[in-house]
Amino acid sequence: MFTGIIKGLATVIAVENREAFQVIKINAEGLVAKPVIGGSVAVNGVCLTIVAIEGSVFVFEVMQETLKLTTFEHVTVGEKVNIETPLQMGDELGGHLVQGHIDGTAEIIEKEAQGENTRVRFWVSAELGKSIVQKGSIAVDGISLTVCDPVAYPKQEVSSTFPQTVCFDVWLLPLTLERTTLGIKGVGDRVNIEVDYLMKAVMSRVENLRLRT
Repeated sequence: MFTGIIKGLATVIAVENREAFQVIKINAEGLVAKPVIGGSVAVNGVCLTIVAIEGSVFVFEVMQETLKLTTFEHVTVGEKVNIETPLQMGDELGGHLVQGHIDGTAEIIEKEAQGENTRVRFWVSAELGKSIVQKGSIAVDGISLTVCDPVAYPKQEVSSTFPQTVCFDVWLLPLTLERTTLGIKGVGDRVNIEVDYLMKAVMSRVENLRLRT
């Protein structure tokens, strides 16, 4: 379990793509206090298991289902990624509860500085957008953020991939831009999305009740 408070940026130093499988090496120097083989680390919001340790470099294996749902299918050497270590007993819950189980991806369609604040707008599929609500929590590349202004748009206005899309905004502080991937990524880049678990549970319950009536 994580909280969406990013420790810092690490660097991808090697990617080996196999059939429906990936081995990725990440230099996370100074970001994981006590790394152990078998331990979990959130990389861009994805909970991965350390399978080998080479000094400050951690080796992870990524399965087909993870590749399908996340941006890891297109990760490249030299890319910066967000790193977070698991929540420990007694730690402050500074963000919101994040499982590291990605629901899908979003694309940045606008990024605008307004004074010292920055507004970023994303689109997601209509299906994923069902669980995104105004003022709700969301993890974007593992970063705990608050949703602003979720709006449904016709396909032709935003995306040629889905028959309908949902757009939502987040507002970022300068510190968030400095310490996370959202300071690097721009329009057209994709990010991993994990919707708040409590909202998913509520929406699932509502849908089940609707189907029974």
